[in-house]
Amino acid sequence: MTIKPVTAKKDMTRRRMLGAALAVGAGLAVPVGAAGRTWAAATAPGPVQPTLPAPTGPHPVGTVPLHLVDASRPDPVAGPGHHRELMASVWYPARDVHRYPLTPWTSPAVLRALLTSAELPADRVVPPLTAGHRSAPVLRTGRRLPVVVFSHGAHDHRADTTIAVQELAGHGYVVVTVDHTYDAFSEFPDGRLTVPVDDPKYWLGPRDYARDIHFVLDCVEDLAAGRNPDAGRRPLPEGLLHALDRHRIGMFGWSKGGTATAWVMSQDQRVRAGFSIDGPMEPLVTIDLDRPFMLMTAEFPRATQPSVAEFWSHLRGWRLNVRAEGAVHSSYCDVQFLIPQLAPALGMSDEDLKGWIGTLDPARAVRIQQAYPLAFFDLHLRHHRQHLLDGPSPAFPEVTFIP
Repeated sequence: MTIKPVTAKKDMTRRRMLGAALAVGAGLAVPVGAAGRTWAAATAPGPVQPTLPAPTGPHPVGTVPLHLVDASRPDPVAGPGHHRELMASVWYPARDVHRYPLTPWTSPAVLRALLTSAELPADRVVPPLTAGHRSAPVLRTGRRLPVVVFSHGAHDHRADTTIAVQELAGHGYVVVTVDHTYDAFSEFPDGRLTVPVDDPKYWLGPRDYARDIHFVLDCVEDLAAGRNPDAGRRPLPEGLLHALDRHRIGMFGWSKGGTATAWVMSQDQRVRAGFSIDGPMEPLVTIDLDRPFMLMTAEFPRATQPSVAEFWSHLRGWRLNVRAEGAVHSSYCDVQFLIPQLAPALGMSDEDLKGWIGTLDPARAVRIQQAYPLAFFDLHLRHHRQHLLDGPSPAFPEVTFIP
C-alpha cells in the first residue's frame, strides 16, 4: 500500500462538512471546525430526511449491491486467511419498478458512522432516498449497455456522486460504484462496518484504488459473460447478466478517485474514456494516454497545481478541461445540493453558506453534474456528437473551457 495522499486533509474536511450538514438539518447545535464557528439550529420535531434531485433520463433506475472478494489479494488489516473485500453498487436502466422500493443514499449504519466520525450526534437524520429501485428488472433494449465505473475520494463512500450516477443510469448506462475498503465508510452483508483506518501502514493511495478497480473490471467482465461475481451468490436483478458491454467501459472519480482514474487508464486498456472531478493527480501519471480524458476542475486547476498541468501534457488523445465559476472541491458532488437544504435550520447568512459551498448555485451545480459527465460518455462510449463539449454554452454560462 502507498502513503497517505496529500488530499486526505481536504477530503476529511469535506466528510466533516457533510456530516455537519446532515446533523444540523435535524435541529442540532453543531460545532463546525472548518467554518471556525458554532451554529445553533432551531429544534426540529424529529429526524430529518434530506432529498436528492430526480434524474432527467427517459428510463427509471434500478440498483443492487454487490459483495466482491478478490482472492488474489490478502487483506493485511483483517489478518491471515482474509482477502480484499469490496462493496459495490450496480446502477442501471430499469423497468416495472413499481413493485421495488427506493434505495437509501447510504445505510443507516454508514450514516451513523459518518456523523460519529465528525463528532456529531448520529440518531437524528434519515438517509435521503435515491431514484434507484432495489433489484428492479433491467430494461430490455435489444443490445448491451455501456458501463461506467466510479471511484470516490479519500475517507468517503461510494454514494457521494449519486446525482451523477443515477443520471447516467437513467440515460441507459450501467454504473458501478465502489467503496475502497479502509478508506471508506462501508457496510457488508453480514453487518460488518468498516471505516477509514488511521494506521499509516494501511493508508490507501490512488494506485491502491486502481488495483481495486482492475478487480472490479474483472467483475464487470463476469457479469457480461453471465457469471455472478457476488461473493454470497445473492440473486441479481432479472436481465443483469449478459446486459453489460465490456467493450464500452468508462470511468470517473472525485478527488483521489479522479487521480485513480488516470492510474487505471495508464495500466488497463479496458477503460476507453476517463473523467476526473477535481483530481490532484498526485502521485503523477507520467505515461502518455491516447484515449479521451476530461478534467472538471475547481480547487486543483492546472494554473496552480503543477501535477495537474503535467498530467494534462501527457494526454495525447481527445482532451478537455472545464471549470464552473465559484466551484469548490466538493461542488460537483452531492454535498453541494445537500448542505443548502439545511442552511435555513442553521440561520446561515449568504456569506456563511459561501464558506461551505463556494458561490456556485446548488441548482446549477446539479445541472452541471448531470450534463457534463453524460455528454462526455455519450460522445466517447456511444459516439453521439455532443455540442455541449464543443465550447462555451449559453445553457451553462458559468462553465469555462480552459485551453
